[in-house]
Amino acid sequence: MYGLKTESSFDAAHFLTDYHGKCENLHGHRWRVVAYLEQEELQTQGTHKDMVIDFADFKGALRDLTEAFDHSFVVEEGSLAPDTLACLEREGFSLSVVPFRTTAENFARYFYGKLADAGFLVSQVDVYETPNNCAIYRG
Repeated sequence: MYGLKTESSFDAAHFLTDYHGKCENLHGHRWRVVAYLEQEELQTQGTHKDMVIDFADFKGALRDLTEAFDHSFVVEEGSLAPDTLACLEREGFSLSVVPFRTTAENFARYFYGKLADAGFLVSQVDVYETPNNCAIYRG
């Protein structure tokens, strides 16, 4: 079995809806995303001969996904009133509205799905909220 690993990070704020504790308040993280590819055999032809895939393609795909969230306020869809969102937008805040609760677990599943949809043979995605706390998603 062969594998590749790459990582990217983004800085973003969020809060957890329906949570009772510190994380119900607006706060930020330096989110670190580590993605793994895995396949039985190396490619046998062309420019990717004897590779799982070109690292540049893998790195670029993950970087594009994380860049979309960088320096934004990630908001769970339906968690803020429309007038609150409109006010934030009027003030020039960068908002990323997502259809899931903004936990590390859900981010791991999100990045896994996006990479898989792009054709990568992703085996696992780790998402760190802090240097010591990581959520893992395996398909």
